[in-house]
Amino acid sequence: MDSRPPPPNSRLCVGLLSGTSVDAVEAVLCRVEGTGPEVRISLVAHVSRPFTPEFTRRVLAANDARSLCELNFALGEHFAKAALEVIARAGLRPGDVDVIGSHGQTVAHLPASLSETPSTLQLGEPAVIAERTGLPVVSDFRTRDVAAGGQGAPLVPYLDWALFRKPGVARALQNIGGIGNVSVVSDRIEDTIAFDTGPGNMVMDGLARRISGGQLQCDLDGSLSRQGRVIPELLAELLAHPFLALPPPRSAGREGFGDALVERLWERHGASRPHDLMATAVAFTVEATARAYERWLMPRFALEAVYVSGGGTRNPVLMERLTARLAPLPVRPLDVLGLPEGAKEAVCFALLANEHLSGTPANVPSATGAKRRVVLGKLTP
Repeated sequence: MDSRPPPPNSRLCVGLLSGTSVDAVEAVLCRVEGTGPEVRISLVAHVSRPFTPEFTRRVLAANDARSLCELNFALGEHFAKAALEVIARAGLRPGDVDVIGSHGQTVAHLPASLSETPSTLQLGEPAVIAERTGLPVVSDFRTRDVAAGGQGAPLVPYLDWALFRKPGVARALQNIGGIGNVSVVSDRIEDTIAFDTGPGNMVMDGLARRISGGQLQCDLDGSLSRQGRVIPELLAELLAHPFLALPPPRSAGREGFGDALVERLWERHGASRPHDLMATAVAFTVEATARAYERWLMPRFALEAVYVSGGGTRNPVLMERLTARLAPLPVRPLDVLGLPEGAKEAVCFALLANEHLSGTPANVPSATGAKRRVVLGKLTP
C-alpha cells in the first residue's frame, strides 16, 4: 500500500454487486476523490466470491414471501463476507474504510413497460452488512430513480461518463452480463445515452444448466455453442420479442429473458437439438445487440469504438461473432482503458456510495427517463 497520506476530500469505498447471472458477489475497494464531474476513482482491490450452484438455484426459485424474506438476510451475509474479504485483500481493516455501497441482488425489475406500478426489488439486507462489518452501508440505488419517473436502470452510465469519457469523441461501453446494456459517453453528461440492449448471458446460462444436467452454469469457453448450428426460424421468432422494438430508455430483466423463456425453448428443442439451441441463443444476443446499435446509436453518434465488459467477454464464440457483426466498428476489451472488466460494475456502486454521502445526484435522466437528477440510495448507519 502507498504510505503517503490520502488526499483531502477522499474516501475508501467498498462496492458490492451480484448481477442477473446470480453467479457471484463481486467486491471492490476503491479510493474515490472528489465528487461530480471532477471525481477520480482508483481501484485498490477486487475479489469475486462465487455462489454455490445450490444457492444460485435458491435465488432463482424464490417466489413467495417466506423465501424472499429469508433470502434477503442470507444474501446480506454473503455480501458482508465479500466486503470483509476485499478489505483484507487490500491489507486494511474495516475501520480504515468509510462506506460500503451494495447494489444487492435484483429479484424483480418491473418498469412501466411491464407493470402499471413501476417498481424494482433488490435483496441483500444492508442492516446485516452493517452489523457484520461495522460500516455504514448505502443500498437500494434504483428505487429513487423509479420514484422520479425513471426506469431505475441502467445505473452504470454515471460511472462510464465519470471514468471513460474522452474529449471530442463518443465511446460505447457495452456490458454483457445476464442482460446486455450499453452506455455512449461524450463530453457532457446530458448527452449520455444508455439502455439495455436485450439478452446477454441469461438465456445461454439457463440452457447450459439444462444441457449439462446442472454441471455447467454457462456456455463455458463456448464449448456448447460451438457444437451447434443456428435454427434460423427460431432466431427470427426470438428477434420479434416485443422488448427489442421499444425505444430507449428501456430496461430488461428475468421477466423477459429468464427461465420462463428458457423453459419454452427447451420444451420445443431441448431433447432433439440442445446444442443448436445454444448456438441460436448466442446468435440472439449478438443480433439483438447489433440491431440496437444500428437503430439507436449509429444514426446519432460517430463511435470511436465499443469497449466490452461482463461475463460474456469470456465466451470466445460470442465475442468472435459480435466483433464480426459490428465490423468495421472496433470492439475492444474494457481492460485497455485501465479497469479490469470484471470489477467495473462493483466499482460503480463504490462510486454511487461516495456520491450519496456527498449529496451529489448520480442518476442519468437521459438514460433512465427520470424527470430529474436525484441522489441515489438509502443509508444504513
